[in-house]
Order: sequence, then C-alpha cells, then structure tokens
Amino acid sequence: MSVRRRTLLKVIVLGDSGVGKTSLMNHQQYKATIGADFVTKELQIDDRLVTLQIWDTAGQERFQSLGVAFYRGADCCVLVYDVNVMKSFDTLNNWHEEFLKQANPPDPKIFPFMLLGNKIDIDGGSSRVVSEKKAREWCASKGNIPYFETSAKEDINVDAAFLSITKTALVNEHEQDIYFQGIPDVVSETEQRGGCAC
Repeated sequence: MSVRRRTLLKVIVLGDSGVGKTSLMNHQQYKATIGADFVTKELQIDDRLVTLQIWDTAGQERFQSLGVAFYRGADCCVLVYDVNVMKSFDTLNNWHEEFLKQANPPDPKIFPFMLLGNKIDIDGGSSRVVSEKKAREWCASKGNIPYFETSAKEDINVDAAFLSITKTALVNEHEQDIYFQGIPDVVSETEQRGGCAC
C-alpha cells in the first residue's frame, strides 16, 4: 500500500480592503474555521494530500501591522488587488515589503508570492483601470511572481491560482528540506552544563 503524504501549507492573503480577499477564500469547497481568521482547502497533488490554511486579514488592513503571529510560518503569500481600483494596485509594494519584514523568510528571493488581479467580471471589464501588462511588469520586477486574473463571483481562475501557488510552495518547501538536512544537531558543551563560559 502506498503511503499518502500529508502536507499543511500556510497561505497568507494580503491586499487592501474591498479587493475581494474574503470572497476568494469563501469560494466553494473552502471550509471556514470558527474562531480563527483562516479557512482550509484540501488539494490532491500527485501522491500527497495538501491542506491549505488560508489566512485573511479579516478587515484589519487599516492597521497594516497585523502582528508577527499572523505571518509566522507562512509558506506562501498571495497579494490581491482590484483591477478596477488603481489605489489597490499602487499599495502592492507596501504589502510585499510588509510581508517580507514581518514573515522574515530564510530566502526572500525564492519565497513564493503570487499576484491576483480580482474582479475582472465587473462591467464586462469596461471599468478596468489596471492593465494585465502593467500587472505582469510589476510581477517581473519582483522576480517573476506568477499572476492570475480572477473573479471570485464568476468563479474564474480561483482554483487554478491556488493550485499554482500550492505547487510552487511545495517545490520551495522541498528545497528548504534539502537545505536544512545538512545542519547537525550539535549542542555546545556550555549549553549542556547549563552554565555560562565565563
């Protein structure tokens, strides 16, 4: 019998109020967790069952600093903006920097980010102010972050986006496992004696 590997990934969703983060999360098959600011979603990828724990800011964006516990242990970060609101696109740099500052990932250059341009369904796209080209240029400037245009309301690209970020996070997790394997568990003599070396 083959062993099914189970993995838990913590996904942080950031962006301005009103860009549709909660709608993206509460989109079918996502289970809201009572008393917490996250929902879970299960995905089957190859031989492993992956549980995404998707954390939302729960309307606290105005405080900008959401606390270290919110960011701690994040495996990936999804940045969301509304394609119809320029300000929500302009604040992406702030969210990106805030995440890196708070989460402090071991290697910020390879940490998995993803950008979602949400609400593409509004007015059949006629009220759109941020072009796909502009969004892709921003992604390129941040190390080629994957980009998806989504509509939580019309169920466009939401599952594809979360599947993509999951695969990226799993690759990153594997690379970090390899990185940490070479570090021996050595406790110095000083720590073993419980004293100081003075």
